[in-house]
Amino acid sequence: MSEILTEVLAANEAYAANFGDKANLPMPPGRHFAILTCMDARLDPAKYAGLAEGDAHVIRNAGGRASDDAIRSLVISYKLLGTREWFVIHHTDCGMETFTNEIMNDLLSSSLKTATLDGNGWHDTGPGPGSPEGKYINWLTIKDQAQSVLEDVKRIRHHPLVPANIPIYGYIYDVKTGKLMEVPEATTAGKVD
Repeated sequence: MSEILTEVLAANEAYAANFGDKANLPMPPGRHFAILTCMDARLDPAKYAGLAEGDAHVIRNAGGRASDDAIRSLVISYKLLGTREWFVIHHTDCGMETFTNEIMNDLLSSSLKTATLDGNGWHDTGPGPGSPEGKYINWLTIKDQAQSVLEDVKRIRHHPLVPANIPIYGYIYDVKTGKLMEVPEATTAGKVD
C-alpha cells in the first residue's frame, strides 16, 4: 500500500468516526448555488466561499473551464437539484496559462510520461511511445484570465439548456491573497435578462 493511500484511508477513518448528523444532509445544496472552478490544489472553495458540507455544488476541472461536461453538471445542478445562482471562478498563476493546444499535443505525441517545466518551456521526461489522440481534444488553455472568465460565462449563458433566469457571476481568485476579484464584464454577461 502506498504512503498516500495509507494517509487517505487513515484520514477517512477519523472523518467517518465523527460523521454525526451529516448523514441527514439532503441531496440538493442548502444554499442553492454552484461554483465552477479550477482543480488547482491551492484553491479551497469551502474556505474562500464560506461553505459547509451540504451548502453548494462545486464543479472542478483544469482551469475551471466551461467544458461540455461542466455545463452538463451545472444544468443537472439547476434542473434536478434546484441551484439558482452560478459562479465561474478562475485563478491567478494557473497552470493552464503555461501551454497551448499545440504544446500539449506535441508532448503527448512524444511520450505519455509526466512532463517537466523549466525556463525554456515544457519537456518530456521519458521515452515514447506517445499518442496522437491529444490532437482531438481542445485543452481549453488560458491566455488571459479575465478574458477566459468572460468567455466561459458567455458560453454558459448562451447554452440552449441554460435558462435565462440564472445569474452567472465571473471572478478570479488571487492565489497570493485569497481574495475573489470580480470580472465585471463577465458578471454583466451573466446577468438575468
